[in-house]
Amino acid sequence: MYQRIRDLREDNDLTQKEVASILSFTHSAYAKIERGKRILSAEVLIKISNLYDVNVDYLLGLSDLPFRYPSKK
Repeated sequence: MYQRIRDLREDNDLTQKEVASILSFTHSAYAKIERGKRILSAEVLIKISNLYDVNVDYLLGLSDLPFRYPSKK
């Protein structure tokens, strides 16, 4: 999971500091996320999912398809 989060950040040409700011984390706290030293809450997973427009299953490694499911409207 943590490698995918790092890969998404790099694919979007963002720094750890930029993502930390977007997610309202300190740079240090966000760096711990990417190193797997911080357990993520569902709320944080959803924020990361929204930031990169990927589904949470992809972040968790349950799916290799990053695309979100179509919304049921």
